[in-house]
Amino acid sequence: MLRISNLEVHRGSRVVLSGLELQVAAGEVLALEGKNGSGKTSLIESCAGILPLTSGKVEWMSPNGQWLTVRDSEGRRGRPPLMGLTLQSNGICGEETVEERIMTSIGIFGLNPPEQDVTSILSDWGLEHRRGDRVSQLSGGLKRRLSVLSGLAPVVLSSNPSVALLDEPSEGLDSAARKTLSSWIGELSSRGHAVIIATHDQELITESTRVISIDSGSISESRGKGPTGSAKLPDACSMHDPSPILSLAKWALKVERRNPIDTIGRLTPAILALLLSFTILGGIDIPQTASVSTHIGYDLVAALVLAPAFITAVVSPALVRRLSEEGCGRWWTAMLGPMARPANSVISASIILPIPLTYVSWFVLSGSIPEETSDEVLRWLWLPAIVIIDVSCAASALHLLVADLRRSSAVAASLLLAVLVWPFLELMDALSVIMTSGMSFDLEIGSPLSSCIIASLTAAMVWAVAVFLPEY
Repeated sequence: MLRISNLEVHRGSRVVLSGLELQVAAGEVLALEGKNGSGKTSLIESCAGILPLTSGKVEWMSPNGQWLTVRDSEGRRGRPPLMGLTLQSNGICGEETVEERIMTSIGIFGLNPPEQDVTSILSDWGLEHRRGDRVSQLSGGLKRRLSVLSGLAPVVLSSNPSVALLDEPSEGLDSAARKTLSSWIGELSSRGHAVIIATHDQELITESTRVISIDSGSISESRGKGPTGSAKLPDACSMHDPSPILSLAKWALKVERRNPIDTIGRLTPAILALLLSFTILGGIDIPQTASVSTHIGYDLVAALVLAPAFITAVVSPALVRRLSEEGCGRWWTAMLGPMARPANSVISASIILPIPLTYVSWFVLSGSIPEETSDEVLRWLWLPAIVIIDVSCAASALHLLVADLRRSSAVAASLLLAVLVWPFLELMDALSVIMTSGMSFDLEIGSPLSSCIIASLTAAMVWAVAVFLPEY
């Protein structure tokens, strides 16, 4: 079901795993044991496609019987087939509810269980009465239960043999939850599913079918006694074509509606910029006849009109902070595969605010502009506003790139964002020309259309570099 070939993984300059070969068959329960820092978590995350590989590759068996490369050392990536994943750091955002986390973990693979099955698995883990609560309101033990259940539920409900990856699943669980975990693992094995567990728990190690000991980057193998427990679990449910990116978008929308820190965080500096712009323009008299000073005055108006929307575009998205909670972003990286950063950068961008903010800015700041000029601008103001959405996607990609670095707080993201000043200047020039000469569809340098195209292409190139270059 899963095979690893010549795997080598580095953590900084340290070699964590080297020359590792491993195959996992249906029904097997593999226990990974070793000292702290020996590479158990690195192996789990490599299997999930989260970590880059120095050499080797990780392959999963797809439902149609073909081997799928999830990650290799040459930069190729693929989304794993249906799997369960429990990270050592839980991988859950505190603004999710218990039920949303479970439904996201199974819905991302297209599983559609009946309501009674969802209630049943929540009850087994003592979470049914907390299904509507936010994760941030749970105790540490209940959070861990939810994380483990999120890693087991997709496999339980799958009709095809699947793999569950569990990193220290019993850590933080009480005796009742540990018993539930052991019985669920036994039942999954009897159904032909495979389970890989990184653990120090001697009971889980004993009840595995194979024990992989990791020491100094290499492995040795011994036999375990095998699972002894069993549980009454729901049957496999119906399945439709999965839409992982749509699942991410729905998840992001739900947490933002519950706590709109992204909207507030973008609007607050934009409104302040608009008020400052109004104060600046209030003391400036723009000539009504064509002259050099007219162009200078219109350049200033164009810059101030576009500034609030531009500020909303470059503000760090709330999604970046949400993904950084307890390894939440690493969980989504495994679920989305190579589409993780492109999807995150678009979903976290300011897509709605630039257009209305640009029009509001124009109505507030255009008091000294002739009426005929104002009518022409209103017909075409949407064009630079749309390009600012492209700029926002590029800015989000840069913020995500910085957040993925090991010491993201030590990196001045604002220095990277400076490259987006160029498309802003192009849009300012386009709006200024529309105000002075009207809209033109010529593609010569300096025309409004060509300036907007240059700004959009520049933002697209920045986005592409930030999204795809770090993967290779």
